[in-house]
Amino acid sequence: MEAIGTTIRGGGLSPSRLVAIANRLEKDVAASAIPGAMIVIGSHDRVIFERTVGFREVADGDPLRPDAIWRIYSMTKPIVTAAAMVLVEAGLLCCDQPVAEFIPLFAGLRVADGAGRDVPVRTPPTVQDLMRHTAGLSYGYLGDGPAHQAYVADGFLDEDLSNASFVDRLAALPLEHQPGTVWHYSHATDVLARVLEVISGHSLLQVLQEVLFEPLGMLETDFQLPAAKRDRVAEPLPQPAGRRPQFFDPCLPRRAQRGGGGLVSTAHDYARFLRMLLGNGSLDGTRVLSPATVAYMTADHLGHSIRKGSYYPPGPGYGFGLGFAVRLAEGEAPFLGSRGDYFWSGVGGTYFWVDPTRNLFVLFMLQSSSPEQRRHYRTLLRNMVYAAVDC
Repeated sequence: MEAIGTTIRGGGLSPSRLVAIANRLEKDVAASAIPGAMIVIGSHDRVIFERTVGFREVADGDPLRPDAIWRIYSMTKPIVTAAAMVLVEAGLLCCDQPVAEFIPLFAGLRVADGAGRDVPVRTPPTVQDLMRHTAGLSYGYLGDGPAHQAYVADGFLDEDLSNASFVDRLAALPLEHQPGTVWHYSHATDVLARVLEVISGHSLLQVLQEVLFEPLGMLETDFQLPAAKRDRVAEPLPQPAGRRPQFFDPCLPRRAQRGGGGLVSTAHDYARFLRMLLGNGSLDGTRVLSPATVAYMTADHLGHSIRKGSYYPPGPGYGFGLGFAVRLAEGEAPFLGSRGDYFWSGVGGTYFWVDPTRNLFVLFMLQSSSPEQRRHYRTLLRNMVYAAVDC
């Protein structure tokens, strides 16, 4: 089938090489490797290239359109972290505040020592620890450490809990590491979401709408969709049994508004968020963050004192800021980029990176549960996009 929704507007990128990216994606659709995909490339003030290929739902032969809605999973995390920084700028929150000031159950945390014992925390986790995944928490779907095992045994991960109930259950279980010592991918942003609710007295969605979605015009980013939008939701190819993630129906009602991975969005909405970041906190004359805050978020917050866990998705050449992996070197990483670029992704196949040096962002939307496929397209797109840079 033919691609639709194509836009090319200069921007120092080779049009023929941009089209080559779309052609590659079209070939992969034709080979039934992917159902469909959308790529958006832009600068702080405009979209330079946009292409939509393939199908929204392969079984129905329904073509993918630019207004498709995607499960963005962990690409929720940068949004929630940015919202938290809006509250920091408003004087309602400080990065060095202990989490226990907002969630009292975090005052009694203990750390599993791996020998069947729990020991007290040496330093209580802070808001900064939540933002950079150094709070000592684990993820219920990753690893096999004692905290992960405790999460699974408790069973709360399989329940549809409010953020308050979810975090209370989490706080009753041991930590994986001493806070502030190890980068360990975790439910930290889910806890940060609860902090925002406590500060505001409102749901996470209401906070996000007030500080980000409405100012930025991200009007189709949500935790739940009306039934009338179901036929716009992009679907993966048939998934192998037991493969994670299990792609949820975003039209079904849920108590959960998880800061770590609950949002759905359109490419156009998420591109506005990235344009704001690339614009040093401002979009179309509306400022939501200061340039100093964006620079702080996209600086490395790990340094040499924080150890990286065995599972470290930023990869070689990258540190971690507040909500993003941050490139520290031109080399080391197995793909092209610039020192200072930052990225994140979603377990469902979505991915973005922002390159301030070249005034460039790239957003890729795909629904796939294959980790090999997700890694493949991240590297492929990096190499092909930078090959298109003319200056």
